[in-house]
Amino acid sequence: MEELAAAQLGGADGLRQRAVACRPFVVRGLCGGWPVVQAGAAGAIDYLARMDGGQEAEYFSAEAALGGRYHYGEGPGGFNFARTVMPVGEALARMAANAAGAGETGYLGSLPADRHFPGFAEENGCDLLPETVRPRVWIGNAGTVACHYDMFDNLACVAAGRRRFTLYPPEAIRDLYVGPIDHTLSGQPISLAAGAAQADTLYPRFAAARDKAMTVELVPGDALYLPKLWWHQVEALEPINLLVNYWWDGFSAGPDSPYAAMMLAMIAIAERPEPERAAWRAWFDHYVFRPDGHPLAHMPAEKHGILGPLGQGNYVRIRTLVMRMLRGA
Repeated sequence: MEELAAAQLGGADGLRQRAVACRPFVVRGLCGGWPVVQAGAAGAIDYLARMDGGQEAEYFSAEAALGGRYHYGEGPGGFNFARTVMPVGEALARMAANAAGAGETGYLGSLPADRHFPGFAEENGCDLLPETVRPRVWIGNAGTVACHYDMFDNLACVAAGRRRFTLYPPEAIRDLYVGPIDHTLSGQPISLAAGAAQADTLYPRFAAARDKAMTVELVPGDALYLPKLWWHQVEALEPINLLVNYWWDGFSAGPDSPYAAMMLAMIAIAERPEPERAAWRAWFDHYVFRPDGHPLAHMPAEKHGILGPLGQGNYVRIRTLVMRMLRGA
């Protein structure tokens, strides 16, 4: 298992240049000057409570004996934890009590800072990203978020406590024994093998994924850049832990997501005969993944038609064709 190395950034341009490689990296001390970081773990909940916008959110809780490992189980909905919608201020108070020895662990995840903690983003700013990319807040007791992926690029900033990330590259997906995509813990499918006590016997291919894993431990002020589709298990290691993250798509040509294209491909291709699937794989490689370069590189650029640059009107042209096909027109 490899230890993830730290990097230096030259501002927003440096972030974008490094992001092209689709590889994670750490920036030590990136947000060390934030007031919330300066408040320390003991003051993190008080800091958020002062900014509480009075909204409700979904609070996750589990028995302390589980050690904060939120997963599938015998509880409500087939999970080992409970979800309760409550005022954020009440959830913060419960997590403070948990840290003092109450009989549960809990967390609040993916709270839009502008909605739940007005003014937080202005006091704790990040000039690496456009103003339109807004922060989200994750706060909880010691616990483990199951290994999952995100469909957006992610800048994760540790504001209180310590977090250990275990990362697996996108190509490890076949060896991670991924669970259902429509019955999930909190949105994204998870790896059933990562973190399992009997991974070697229940999930024999996981050994190949383990060989590709990278780990890093972050302290308050540190940040991790995670490209989309990288699998990550996240361990919050202190009684109170606070993370602030930013999601965005750094290379989108428009509003349509690659995941939506994959879902459509599943119903169009996945159950066709294997030889036909292989034929479509060749077509996808040629036109979409392009390992040998542009499919019309042998012709002048002015002859490329809708295979020309998306930014020159071809995004709209292709999208219009696809929508017509979906409507059966």
